[in-house]
Amino acid sequence: MCSDSSPICCTIEGDYRWQIYRRLCELDISCSCTAYQPLTVQINSPIAFIQLWSVIRQATIPRQTLVDGLERCWRYRA
Repeated sequence: MCSDSSPICCTIEGDYRWQIYRRLCELDISCSCTAYQPLTVQINSPIAFIQLWSVIRQATIPRQTLVDGLERCWRYRA
């Protein structure tokens, strides 16, 4: 399903795949998702990898955990 020219190819299964798919499309990251199949993503750059990591994190980690992490960062900078 992934082309050989892609350095990294991964699949994502589960309830969050459509949410992740829509966000990756907004970011112009090559991906595909069909009914009852996992999301397939092609990562072609380090930036795309970090964006994928961030999107997966936002979709799968509870919102309060993300908020707590941001608040800790803001406290360290103060």
